[in-house]
Amino acid sequence: MGGVAALARAAGHKVTGCDRNVYPPMSTQLKKLGIDIHDGVDAEQLDIKPDCVVVGNVMSRGVAVVEAMLDRGLPYQSGPQWLAENVLQDRHVFAVAGTHGKTTTSSMLAWILEDAGHSPGFLIGGVPGNFGESARFGNSDYFVVEADEYDTAFFDKRAKFVHYRPRTVILSNLEYDHADIYSDIDAILWQFHQLMRTVPGGGRIICNGEDENLRALIEMGCWTPVETFGTNSDTDWTASFADKVERRIGMRGPGGQAAATRWQIGGLYNLENALAAVAAAASAGVSLEQAVDALSRFEGVKRRMERTATVANIAIYDDFAHHPTAIQKTIESVRRRFPGHRVLAAIEPRSNTMKLGVHNEAMADALQGADLVWMYRPKDMGDDFETALSVLGDKIRMFGDYDQLVADMSTRVVQGDQVVFMSNGGFGSARQTLTAMLQRMRGG
Repeated sequence: MGGVAALARAAGHKVTGCDRNVYPPMSTQLKKLGIDIHDGVDAEQLDIKPDCVVVGNVMSRGVAVVEAMLDRGLPYQSGPQWLAENVLQDRHVFAVAGTHGKTTTSSMLAWILEDAGHSPGFLIGGVPGNFGESARFGNSDYFVVEADEYDTAFFDKRAKFVHYRPRTVILSNLEYDHADIYSDIDAILWQFHQLMRTVPGGGRIICNGEDENLRALIEMGCWTPVETFGTNSDTDWTASFADKVERRIGMRGPGGQAAATRWQIGGLYNLENALAAVAAAASAGVSLEQAVDALSRFEGVKRRMERTATVANIAIYDDFAHHPTAIQKTIESVRRRFPGHRVLAAIEPRSNTMKLGVHNEAMADALQGADLVWMYRPKDMGDDFETALSVLGDKIRMFGDYDQLVADMSTRVVQGDQVVFMSNGGFGSARQTLTAMLQRMRGG
């Protein structure tokens, strides 16, 4: 929604907005754009009599500002509908969909198109380092959108991405998630099937050829040419690392063309994301060699394994990972990139799916690769959560207070540790607090 606000501002509208608990980097970005943020969801902010209220999917009936909007008969739309009608119309839309990696893949694709001179517009659920903003109107027919499967608004329970009418779609992976709105994987597959129905026959589907759920999706019905990607030789587009620490990558396209480069990030999952972006960029005429070369200058994404500080040779990272699969892959990647160093994980479970206990067992498995784990336990987490994680034994430490969690971390980290804070929220500023505490204790 912050990105939608930025696009509306770029289109010349006066924009204001509200939310609960606004935090960087989005709050900082909106402030720079001159967009006023009202902290809270009370009705008074509607006294300005807006021409249109764009409603995010976290708003529901019973919320004061929503009830006032309806009672006063104000015009309103969902964010995806506004985007489709005011920004995406008559453009070549690249939609990046899947359970994991959407933000990074969208950022890579936007940068590849930018580096090739196409000046794309984009709407991304994070801040790409190469752009410093999460949304841009763009100066071409190309637009990259992070295509979320979560529902659209309280008055529109379809997945957001059915509004976007993409011409090129990336399907990165598909797992069960969003247990608060989807009963099972079949319910999610059905929503993805609706997306597939909107892609024209002259478009292109870039699909992870190693994902069984995506294969099932294609079998449900597909009217668009499909190109597969993966890290084995059975896919149209393939990629691999040229060294053990994941600093050099190589890629090969369906015509046998190949290219290699050194890049600034790592992780097998990011290699897959990059390969998908390269394959999608081909539909805009960007060659594999051009695209891979652009990846050498890709600067990553805020809050996606972003190294935010190094204190006394202790590296501290901020990561958005909040699904067990993403958490496990992040830990494995850090382990490979920094052999011989301890990997310490601090987790804040915030998603509705996590709070419902759906991922309890998977979370325990995902954390096995870490040397130590600090888990923040929200008050509304069920008892089964703690029981499931008890298999980690002395490796895990659980706290219901941010300050206590940080204080305990400060006594246990040592030189050489790779400390990763994982949350899709603010984590009570625990990462910033630990950084400041270590600077006082150890200097640097």
